[in-house]
Amino acid sequence: MARAALLPVALLLCLALAGSANAERKPVGFYGLKNKKGDFSIKVTNWGATLVSVLVPDCQGNLADVILGYDTLRGYVNGTGSFGATVGRVVNRIAKSRFVLDGKAYRLFRNDGNNSIHGGHRGFGKVIWTVKEYVRDGDTPYITFFYHSFDGEQGFPGDLDVYVTYQLSGPYELSIRMNATATTKATPVNLANHAYWNLAGHGSGDVLEHELQLLASRYTPLDDTKIPTGQVVPVAGTMYDFRTPTPVGAHMEIVPGGGGGYDINFAVDGQQDAMRKVAFVRDPESGRALELWANQPGVQLYTSNWVSNEKGKAGEVYEQYGALCLETQAYPDAVNHPEFPSSIVRPGQVYKHGMLFKFSN
Repeated sequence: MARAALLPVALLLCLALAGSANAERKPVGFYGLKNKKGDFSIKVTNWGATLVSVLVPDCQGNLADVILGYDTLRGYVNGTGSFGATVGRVVNRIAKSRFVLDGKAYRLFRNDGNNSIHGGHRGFGKVIWTVKEYVRDGDTPYITFFYHSFDGEQGFPGDLDVYVTYQLSGPYELSIRMNATATTKATPVNLANHAYWNLAGHGSGDVLEHELQLLASRYTPLDDTKIPTGQVVPVAGTMYDFRTPTPVGAHMEIVPGGGGGYDINFAVDGQQDAMRKVAFVRDPESGRALELWANQPGVQLYTSNWVSNEKGKAGEVYEQYGALCLETQAYPDAVNHPEFPSSIVRPGQVYKHGMLFKFSN
């Protein structure tokens, strides 16, 4: 997905700490989870409740970190690609940075032309979260982050209490659970994890030969500002048909220097609020594979179209098409499309977004 506007690191840190009386009790750190065998692990940070690394073995037992990211906090603060971040209050774009809810018009921060993207210039991926629980031992270690989003933050109505839990739920399984409770007003909520996946290893080149299957027989076409038109149309006969495993680059437009690729929402088949298989990705060279399950109506496929000369972990430099994102989500701009599944959470209701990543080799 296209990048949000860049703000200086010092300003972002000041914004993150502003208005928080106990900010000094919320240090930013990195936290690890590892399976008992020691050949599957992740690292996260409470800056943006961000997934920093995922180490998994290939068919010969060689470990590689399969997501893009940075070695330091400064990289995440300055970064504009939302690498691994928890994105919200509303992921993706809201048309003209406005919506009407219960008869009242709300205006948001514009950071994608006339549109708002990823919750505004200071979305959930650009704030400090509180570590509520951290259990690093046992068969299913986990960490839970908490963030209180205040009424009016980035223009959104109502207070919202948000929890994100990362858990190694099986020997080679990563579970991400996102819960959010509206406490004072109705509000749109659409959270997502924005990990950039390259199963050959971060910095190993492009993912155009990765085989991708999406269990989605329809997609939501876009206008020229990347806002859904309101239609939900079949993928059959289009470049968006990934119903059977297909190399990512087989049908996509290649535009050197930026653009091209995929940045589109697919309507996932099956019952919208049920956990179901969404995608399968396999790197033919390493043999690493990823199966994604989730309970959201849509999934955004983004092929790092605008990543260029981005210095990442271990001195690697990330380039265009060097990873793919599979962001399970509500449909983009749903708050302005009554024909789409609703993304509104009312006081006392709990938004629940579950993801399960199953790795194999």
